[in-house]
Amino acid sequence: MKSFAAVDLGASSGRVVRAVVGPESLELTEVHRFPNEPVLVGGTLHWDVLSLYREILTGLRAAGPVASAGVDSWAVDYGLLDSSGALLGNPVHYRDSRTDGVPDRVEASIGADRLYATTGLQRQPFNTLFQLAAALGTPQLAAARHLLLVPDLVTYWLTGEVGAELTNASTTQLFDLNRRRWATDVITATGLDPAILPPLREPGTVVGPPLPETGLSDVDSIVAVGSHDTASAVVGVPASSPRFAYVSCGTWSLVGVELDRPVLTEASRLANFTNEGGVDGTVRYLRNVMGLWLLQESMRVWDAHDVTSLVSAAAREPALAAVFDPDDPVFLPPGDMPARIAAACRRTGQPVPATPAAFTRSIVDSLALAHRRAVRAAQELSQTHVDVVHVVGGGARNELLCQLTADACGLPVLAGPVEATALGNVLVQARTAGVVGGDLAAMRTLLRATQRVVRYEPHGDGREWTAAESLFGGSRSPLAEQT
Repeated sequence: MKSFAAVDLGASSGRVVRAVVGPESLELTEVHRFPNEPVLVGGTLHWDVLSLYREILTGLRAAGPVASAGVDSWAVDYGLLDSSGALLGNPVHYRDSRTDGVPDRVEASIGADRLYATTGLQRQPFNTLFQLAAALGTPQLAAARHLLLVPDLVTYWLTGEVGAELTNASTTQLFDLNRRRWATDVITATGLDPAILPPLREPGTVVGPPLPETGLSDVDSIVAVGSHDTASAVVGVPASSPRFAYVSCGTWSLVGVELDRPVLTEASRLANFTNEGGVDGTVRYLRNVMGLWLLQESMRVWDAHDVTSLVSAAAREPALAAVFDPDDPVFLPPGDMPARIAAACRRTGQPVPATPAAFTRSIVDSLALAHRRAVRAAQELSQTHVDVVHVVGGGARNELLCQLTADACGLPVLAGPVEATALGNVLVQARTAGVVGGDLAAMRTLLRATQRVVRYEPHGDGREWTAAESLFGGSRSPLAEQT
């Protein structure tokens, strides 16, 4: 048995988790949690990345002696380093408005079909490619010598080693998923210099020991894990067969299937599905759904703090009284989420929720519908079939959402583990250290033996979900939905 530390950075908080792993045991202990609050300066929304790094060091010191540590975080956002290795300003938050209109401009010059055929990435306004295109001509980008995604930036500060872990690199729209290398032709066609992109690393690579200045004498080495948090979360899915869909549910719901190769068809592009690299050469074929961000922002507006009571009250509200499309771009920026939901209900001729409980029920019903749409489309587009939906992450605690996802999809839902991301992170480290062996199936066998999972059976025949889904077009095929 050995101990490992997982640094897991989320969009609203971060934490450091200590894991003790053996061939038949896997136990996690959270040793440090800290807020991750963006800062608006000069009209631009930034991540306070230096504050995050300070908290990471505090957490790793608290983790005690560990064989290694690994870092995962959200995707797409990056820091720029100058020729001396200094950070050129705080990274910009993906919810910032600087990319407004940029995707249209980039696709007009490159071609949306060519872009998808190369990178396999869905069109999201915050993709790294679009962020960089928005930054063209700025002094920071002109002075940059290296671009490091957030977990790679933290790893660089810990070790002094420059590199880009592959699973997160694959989310940038700068990566050729078929060739598993940077998409130089896309990069140069956008007017960017490919020299700022660092060498790629596979998950499981030992990056090196921590620098003396970190004070991390109790951490033997830093290991590259599946540094996109969803890549680690999918490793943490306790599936017993390949016939599963997953919902990695937190601020976002990432809904999809695990494949051996990308799906780069025109129908897939038009349905806005993404192909992202996974651990062991897998492909995470998925669609982004706005997720529990909708509820988090609503609770901020209401100054509400007890999510359990709110969801319990929502469970007593009428089902499917008012639903909306969570993927509407209007819900992406911070702001008055209940007002936006009310406006969406008015546009579709539905009653406007009158209480926080009714708004919460509308959010949860709408998320379940979006999960249904994505699970069905993923099967159709990839020509696969699934028997079960695994819900992992914080959303696995939301009993109402899990049950409604089962009802909407017409499939059993297995909820848990909540800590799937941290588990996937430490399992890759443990395999590198020789504590666990084998492939993803072997790691998932250990998860099933050690982690709690709750099963939800679907109720009803699904007709009411089909009727509600028609309000945002989800009952049609993925190709028809976009044309």
